[in-house]
Amino acid sequence: MGLSDRIKASMAEGSWIRRMFEEGTIFKRQHGDQNVFDLSLGNPVMEPPPQFHEELRKLANNPQPGMHRYMPNAGYGETRAAVAEHFSQESGVSFSSDDIIMSCGAAGACNVALMTLLNPGDEVIIFVPYFVEYKNYIENYGGIPRLLPTDEHFLPKLDAFEAAIGPRTRVVIVNSPNNPTGAVYDAGLLQALSDSIRKKEAQFGAPIYIISDEAYRRLVYDGIKFHFPLRHHANCITIASHSKDLALPGERIGYIAVHPECVDHEDLLNGLTFCTRTLGFVNAPALMQNLLRHLQGVSVSIAEYQKKRDLIYNALSGMGYSIVKPQGAFYVFPRTPIADDVAFVEEMLEHLVLVVPGSSFGSPGYFRASFCVDNDTIESSLDAFSKLARKYRIG
Repeated sequence: MGLSDRIKASMAEGSWIRRMFEEGTIFKRQHGDQNVFDLSLGNPVMEPPPQFHEELRKLANNPQPGMHRYMPNAGYGETRAAVAEHFSQESGVSFSSDDIIMSCGAAGACNVALMTLLNPGDEVIIFVPYFVEYKNYIENYGGIPRLLPTDEHFLPKLDAFEAAIGPRTRVVIVNSPNNPTGAVYDAGLLQALSDSIRKKEAQFGAPIYIISDEAYRRLVYDGIKFHFPLRHHANCITIASHSKDLALPGERIGYIAVHPECVDHEDLLNGLTFCTRTLGFVNAPALMQNLLRHLQGVSVSIAEYQKKRDLIYNALSGMGYSIVKPQGAFYVFPRTPIADDVAFVEEMLEHLVLVVPGSSFGSPGYFRASFCVDNDTIESSLDAFSKLARKYRIG
């Protein structure tokens, strides 16, 4: 029989990001690393902050007995307490260590939360464009993705949102700052979304949860304030990752925070802990947990990311590309100068520049370019963008 039909279909839909990674590897062997400009992946080029290396050296030089053994599935109590204390300060909501479960990054956290919440046939609302893996995560547990449109600034359309909430709606995924657009949801929008959810909860007599994917929470620019969905809706599960703010994507470390006033709070935490084990994560990495309790509030330079954002945004907009200035994360999401985004991406590939078609994120006619790379890579890619801008007369 080979692969299941669902996996075959999912692999076909998600093949572009994988193809870009594979093409980039091949092209770098053929043309040399310095001649291939890979803007396809959200794989930060920044190194972790100095404090990370300091704590790592301390731990390596003074290893704790048993530090590589199993711990409770939810994570070390000391680490969860440190996370709870700092998250309480950030969010303005009082969390205890019991409200926190350490996770294998935001991806692991999202899978744990969806497995805990979904029955087959339950619906999960996601806003287009969306992080490509959401659909796969939802379908892993028999859920049905409901894809909703956004406006010209990539913000949810409130009328469409409220109309889409039905008796099978179980979860709404909020991703702010957004991958791939960099859009950041303000307090007014979050309040309006939450008001609609509560109205529908009363109508259908069942809780509707927000899963707030905050992997890019600290990567916000221009003095814009990040607003927490949990301040507006108590039935909120926050998932966070240190892949971006500490530049640790390969270490797979993050956490889940359950609002203290969430319905079925204790059962939900028990379910999340159980699913952490049964999904095979067992627990978040012990070494990273030991380090993180001393690194809450530490991050890479946001100012450096803003400079990279400005570099690529100013260049592309100056060439005539239609582009919404990202307020956070580390991607730009311009319109392609031709209707066929895949053809545009393939043409960029001929110039040894790798970007990802918007179709991969549910938005044909756009492309995603990552700016979490070194400045030389951004600058060296601009000639190809300029050539295609002139070719299609958008400048």
